[in-house]
Amino acid sequence: MNTQQRRVLLPATAVTAAALLAGACSGTANGTANGTANEAGGQATKSNTCVHVVDENTGRPGSDCLPVAPATDRVDLTEPRFTHPTPVTNPLHPTSEVDQTIYGGQVDGKPFRTEVSTLPGTKTITLADGTSVKALIQQYAAYSDGRINEVALDWFAQADDGSVWYLGEDVFNYEDGVVADTDGTWMAGREGAPAAMIMPARPEKGDVYRPENLPEIVFEEVTVRAVDQTVDGPYGKVEGALTVRELHMDGSTEDKVFAPGYGEFSTGGTATETGDLEAVSLAVPTDAKSGPVPAALTALERAVRAAHTDPGAGTARAASAAWTAYRASDDVPALLERQMTRDLAALAKAPEDRSAALRVAQNTTDLRLRYEPPRTVDADRFGLWARQLGIDAAAGDAGAVAGDVTSLELAWERLREGTPAATANTLTTDLGAARDAADREDVTGAGELAHRLLADIAKVPVL
Repeated sequence: MNTQQRRVLLPATAVTAAALLAGACSGTANGTANGTANEAGGQATKSNTCVHVVDENTGRPGSDCLPVAPATDRVDLTEPRFTHPTPVTNPLHPTSEVDQTIYGGQVDGKPFRTEVSTLPGTKTITLADGTSVKALIQQYAAYSDGRINEVALDWFAQADDGSVWYLGEDVFNYEDGVVADTDGTWMAGREGAPAAMIMPARPEKGDVYRPENLPEIVFEEVTVRAVDQTVDGPYGKVEGALTVRELHMDGSTEDKVFAPGYGEFSTGGTATETGDLEAVSLAVPTDAKSGPVPAALTALERAVRAAHTDPGAGTARAASAAWTAYRASDDVPALLERQMTRDLAALAKAPEDRSAALRVAQNTTDLRLRYEPPRTVDADRFGLWARQLGIDAAAGDAGAVAGDVTSLELAWERLREGTPAATANTLTTDLGAARDAADREDVTGAGELAHRLLADIAKVPVL
């Protein structure tokens, strides 16, 4: 699962030692925990063996065991059947039915924003018993203070009974624009990892399941705390929500809410100015609204683009005035309104602050998602990152340039299908050249490609 607050991971170099340690504690040769190795075949043991607490600082397992639930409480110990796995329509995990979700909030004292998009196509994964399962692919891109923080490709399949199963993820954790590690990567069928239930077909209070179940590498145990709840959505009340509590490898716990039409809805505490929270800002088509883009939103976008590309006190004031006008004329999700107001205040204090200007531009693009197709908005996001590439290259910021190219690649991954071959080939070539320049820390060379990328994206059909 890809929430910024939950990840406590064992470094890849320690995997073998961890497996041996688990085996020594449990008395098994392969480190099986509560039937982990056999769960893909539906033959889990019924006794609880030790799942070690992992130290959040060292990433190493200790001697203490996690307080996992008894096997009798778990609802994920039967073998799933995947006859038609890629229509994932479970109301509380509707991956097939939600094109894109934007999450926002504060994590570790910084603005945190996430784009979650369902990608075209499927991935075939071979489980431990040799069964091949097609899975939907969901792209997760998290930004801290406007900059790329984590990227993942998650794979989901729906079983015949309506439960949704997590088949793994490719993870890339970033520091200063470049990949720092791939901790958290796993795939069902590899290293004994079972397919892992992420949402029961009909969850009930007290149900227990494990969305990640390769102890001491990736592990989460979930307990359903409440069902049939009503929560405040981006544009009104949402009924039928579910609250769960996650137990993590470091022994910490965290509450999450899942809601119909959204799937994962919120993570963490309450929406305060300082507390850590990630929650849905809006999702489409759930929150889509018919009709043209409001004139006040178009005016806001023009003002924000000027503040982004021509920073100064005057353009920052104009952006704030346009925001005030738009907010008075249209409904704005509370979380996005709070973040935009905060970011504009930061920009007013420091009009040359590249991060504040970038965050304001990201927020404005997100607002358009309610009125325009995701493909149109993603093309605009590509344009935003191409402009940011030029800005960061001019500032000589190699880390930011590398992160900008990654963000361009993520948007292009969502746009490539449906683009004419000649246009796609040109854009792919130019983007590859930008990646090569960024990897060599040639910020000038990367920056010179910004205008070409803007010209390329203008040729990509969006309707």
